[in-house]
Amino acid sequence: MNIIFLGPPGAGKGTQAQLLTKELGIPQISTGDMLRKAMREGTKTGLEAKRYVESGGLVPDEVVIAIVKERLAEDDCKNGYMLDGFPRTVFQAEELAKFAKIDVAVDLDLPDEVIVERLSGRRVCPNCNATYHVSQLGGSTVCKNCGAELIQRKDDSEETIRNRLKVYTEQTAPLIDYYRRQGILRTVDCQGTVEENFALVKRALEA
Repeated sequence: MNIIFLGPPGAGKGTQAQLLTKELGIPQISTGDMLRKAMREGTKTGLEAKRYVESGGLVPDEVVIAIVKERLAEDDCKNGYMLDGFPRTVFQAEELAKFAKIDVAVDLDLPDEVIVERLSGRRVCPNCNATYHVSQLGGSTVCKNCGAELIQRKDDSEETIRNRLKVYTEQTAPLIDYYRRQGILRTVDCQGTVEENFALVKRALEA
């Protein structure tokens, strides 16, 4: 089964994809992982991507699409795969359709305010990388593992989160209608626990 995960930042795409990888035995493929692998292996498109990354620019669509095409042609994708973070735009989805058949697109739905609360409340230990939510800490500001002072990453500030949600709404949310028109969209309300959400994802795939 070839699956795409859609959903705003903070909806849990990566977590659900990892669980599904263990369940179905198919690879989870993220754009970032693909780019790093192609650059590390020095493929033609990987070297091209490296030029943009090293100069601080965005990797153009045609390069990203070429890397996705290379990755999906590898042996471990023959029995299916999960795309996490690609496509990001309708144009990318249209290009993907030229060389890959997607069976189902799972949209992990979560209200913006829940996402802001989840992500802005995240605190990280700079020493051992443990992650907490302020709701778990009972007012404490230190890591339970090593006692280091916890920090809030810049990416987890409310301003940054709302900007990421705005970009998602403008660029990626149109994919929901794109895959709905194809009859392969499955929407999952992700306000539950990780385990509850995973049960809903599996049910959506079975449907």
